[in-house]
Amino acid sequence: MEENKHAQKDGVLRLLSPVLIALIVAATAIACTTIFINGITNYRKAGGGSGLTATGSASYDFESDLIVWRGSFSVHGETPRDAYGVIKNDAALIQNYLQQNGVADNEMVFSSVSISQRYTSIYDENGYYVGEEADGYDLTQSLTVSSTDIDKVEGISRDITQLIEAGVEFESYNPEYYYTKLDEMKLELIEMATANAKERIDIMAEGTGASLGKLLTANLGVFQITAKNSGDEDYSYSGAFNTSSRYKTASITVRLNYSVD
Repeated sequence: MEENKHAQKDGVLRLLSPVLIALIVAATAIACTTIFINGITNYRKAGGGSGLTATGSASYDFESDLIVWRGSFSVHGETPRDAYGVIKNDAALIQNYLQQNGVADNEMVFSSVSISQRYTSIYDENGYYVGEEADGYDLTQSLTVSSTDIDKVEGISRDITQLIEAGVEFESYNPEYYYTKLDEMKLELIEMATANAKERIDIMAEGTGASLGKLLTANLGVFQITAKNSGDEDYSYSGAFNTSSRYKTASITVRLNYSVD
């Protein structure tokens, strides 16, 4: 009789064991799911490393409105006085040439004259260096032309034949191109890039069914000015400022990060 009771008890336990195991597993799964969901909710509300982030950009093609052309000329003379007389005459020839080509006096600036003494190496009859002796003086003066008439100055910078034929040793440098309304352009680009980033954030929120919270961070990228149609290879980590091209492209980026409620 006692043995039958023990057998019945063991049978009941064997039947209940799968049920108990299943109940324990289910309870554990529910608890883990609850913890996981609560963790996500807290993480999203905290905002640390969470939310939605997007980078917006804006660019603007423009033409420079100011040209700066630089050049220099030099002379040599036995004495400073002789050399100065020659360079003064060359400066007058250059000024007259510019005036004839439509450059106003307030558009040209002549620098002060720099002077240096020239020396010649001396060698003996056997070819050994024995020292130096004075060999006159070199005088150099530079010129800067700034104008809003870009076509005019470009033409002058490319053709200085008249000066060379007059005996002026003139060295012409490549023109530099600038834009005088750069500050206003920067503000407009920042506004455009910010709007572009916010638009992307809104699209992401709508696509994921999220509800945007507050703005966490807003980072402004570096300002880039490159030659038009030059490509991304001209961009610089610290920002680019092209002065060699008349036609340019300005661009900037803005990165926004919003929390999600």
